[in-house]
Order: sequence, then C-alpha cells, then structure tokens
Amino acid sequence: MSDLDAHLLIVDDDERIRTLLQKFLMRNGFLVTAARDAAHARRILSGLDFDLIVLDVMMPGEDGLAFTRALRETNAVPILLLTAKGDTDNRIEGLEAGADDYLPKPFEPKELLLRINAILRRVPEAEVDATMPKVLALGPIRYDMERGEMWQGEDLVRLTATEMQLMKIFAASCNEPISRAKLVEELGRDRGQAQERAVDVQITRLRRKIESDPKQPRYLQTVRGAGYMLAPE
Repeated sequence: MSDLDAHLLIVDDDERIRTLLQKFLMRNGFLVTAARDAAHARRILSGLDFDLIVLDVMMPGEDGLAFTRALRETNAVPILLLTAKGDTDNRIEGLEAGADDYLPKPFEPKELLLRINAILRRVPEAEVDATMPKVLALGPIRYDMERGEMWQGEDLVRLTATEMQLMKIFAASCNEPISRAKLVEELGRDRGQAQERAVDVQITRLRRKIESDPKQPRYLQTVRGAGYMLAPE
C-alpha cells in the first residue's frame, strides 16, 4: 500500500478543524472520513477499516486517551493523537495509551502530513539469508520475519504500526544491541531526548506482548550503555 492509497479517519469535536483537516488531507491524496466524537467514530469503525486514525484528545464525553485505550483492546490501527497539551508527560501518556505518535496543537499542516506518512511507511522487508530461520522463537511467542506477524499458539498477537516496525528492526539485527538514537532514526522520528523516551515507552508496551515477566525481560533485553537487543532462542 502506498501512503496515498490510505484511508484516514479524522476524529475531532471542532467542526472547523475537522473540515480543514479533511480538505487538506484529501488535497494531498488521502481518502478521508470524519467523525465528530468517539461515539460517532465507533459507529463508523463498526463498518469500515482504516489505515490510520487522527484523533483529538480533548473531546467531550469519551476523550481521545480513553478511546485509544479502548481501541487497543481489539484494534491495532495506527493512531496519531492531536492535543493542545504538548508537554512531555502528556506525550508519554498518549503513547502509553497505545498511540503511535503525538502532535501538539497548534501545528503546521505540513508537519501533520509528514508524521502521517512516517507512521504509514513500513520499514522495508529485511532480506533474510536462506540459512537464517524465518521464524524467531521467543518462548511461547513466534515471530514470522517474512510476514511481520507475531503468534502465540494459534492466536495472532495484535501489534501496532510502531510495534511492527520495531520488531522488523530488531529481527534484522538479532543479538546485536541497537541504540535508542538509532531506533528513533529508523522509526522516522525527530531526534531528541523526548523521542528517545517515547521509544522506551514503546519498548515497554512491546515487552508486555513478548515477555512472561516484562519487568525481567528475557528476549527483548536492555544492554546497559548500548540500547536494546532482541535475543531469540
């Protein structure tokens, strides 16, 4: 899928902002549907699949963070949060809720476009040597390198877009530590301590899906002074 084939869902209670975003993104080649609140978005999502949701945090009723947490129970669709609260703690709260990225208001439309494209862009499939295993064993978890899928028994483990990217990055360099700065770069994010802290949050979320004891990780390890490393069996 190219970025311009993507179908986006805009969720914002401000009609003016909602309309402006819809027109801007449609001019840039996206198919766009808009919802006025979380309840409206739920009705739309019951009948349509989307490639990405642009979601306002400060909405009456169910806010964007609560809606994100609820969606993450059943849906791995990428989520970009928009909010007037732009400090680091608020960004981290959004990522912990399950969002893939976070953009504070006011923002430049071009930055929104760049962030959307960065989320939609998948890390290129790693060329796997014929002698290497195509499925990595992480205890009861199996990671299919070719499909980019994670399984526990017969159950598919839902991964967000960012978690899928991280697994592809780690799987391409098994047993080799990757620095936080390198992970930020590979994910297409801006450099800086805030983004490195955001990577820590994403790693914590990913460990919950891989490790039997996320606080004492066996497979997605922290290498002191070097970053993180995937160590399959």
